[in-house]
Amino acid sequence: MTKQRVLFLCNANSSRSLMGEALLRHMAGDSFDAFSAGSEPDQPHALTLAALEKQGIATDGLASKSLDEFSGQHFAAVIVLCDKAQQACRDWQGSSDEHLYWDIRDPRLIERQNAYDQALGEIRKRLSLWLQIKERDDMQR
Repeated sequence: MTKQRVLFLCNANSSRSLMGEALLRHMAGDSFDAFSAGSEPDQPHALTLAALEKQGIATDGLASKSLDEFSGQHFAAVIVLCDKAQQACRDWQGSSDEHLYWDIRDPRLIERQNAYDQALGEIRKRLSLWLQIKERDDMQR
């Protein structure tokens, strides 16, 4: 069985999209190949990596990448995690079977100590629901 390719997008590719990539690998890496990118890539944020590691989620190989690196590629799903990336995606030269928009607040802009844990928890909840829907759809085929 071929793995489905999923691309997570946010502006800087330093927090939310990296969380999505790492979580999908952790939760369903046997069925999905996860990638992430940003419209204006930065560096992986140390608090992002710490939040993932605290949950026992591997961070090996996580790196900020530009959306341009995925130009011309096809994905089963593209999951956009912020407004800025949503706007940048309009010009992206790639394709997907499914395009989802989950507006997750940028933890870098929240001055609470647990902002990264909260963002990770919200992405995990949405990803869990999405995976349940995918599993149900696969069973109905």
